[in-house]
Amino acid sequence: MILYPAIDLKGGQCVRLIQGRMDSSIAFNADPAGQARAFVDSGYRWLHVVDLDGAIAGERRNSAAIEAIIAATHAPVQVGGGVRDMAAVEYWLSRGARRVIIGTAAVRNPDFVRVAAKAFPGQIVIGIDARGGRVAVEGWTEATDISALDLARRQEDEGAAALIVTDIDRDGIKAGINLALTQAVAGVVTIPVIASGGFRGVEDIREAVHAPGPRIAGMIMGRALYDGSVDPVEALAAASE
Repeated sequence: MILYPAIDLKGGQCVRLIQGRMDSSIAFNADPAGQARAFVDSGYRWLHVVDLDGAIAGERRNSAAIEAIIAATHAPVQVGGGVRDMAAVEYWLSRGARRVIIGTAAVRNPDFVRVAAKAFPGQIVIGIDARGGRVAVEGWTEATDISALDLARRQEDEGAAALIVTDIDRDGIKAGINLALTQAVAGVVTIPVIASGGFRGVEDIREAVHAPGPRIAGMIMGRALYDGSVDPVEALAAASE
């Protein structure tokens, strides 16, 4: 299992939100590039970076911070937040991002996902952000009637490299990963599935690694990393079990 430390950006700072609410942000680090180096120095192999302001605006808002993160380490970075068109995909890939995450546009414009995945095979990741099993878009501010499972099934034919399944209600409160939802999605696709939202500690990693049923390919780690609840050596060892 690959562990992805999350760097969520608001106003150029590393923050964590409570259940996706922008007015609940807690700033943890004013130096995103330094935070990226610290994660990589701890042994993590990937970085997960989201432009929270961009997700609301539908366009880039924290470009300087994200480009500094990409330049700060040799670790591959996946970038999301406000990616609505090919120009945004091309921008981040040209700046050194390894993968680009598409969320809202995967619901609003499925043809865009198909074209992007064909143009950049292995580099397009779909974010499936769910509240109560239903997908939310526009920075999690708008609910839809599309189920997480239905959106996941749609990606099987679109060519996405991976899916990120986020339980919004658990995000930022360390309630534990929603393993049931993540495995349900993994059970209807052959695409690698990454769990997100609610990570609380090494117990989540071990539970996912040893759980019967569909395999979870990765896990995104947020607030528990910033407040020191997770030992990197122990976490990485658990992910390798």
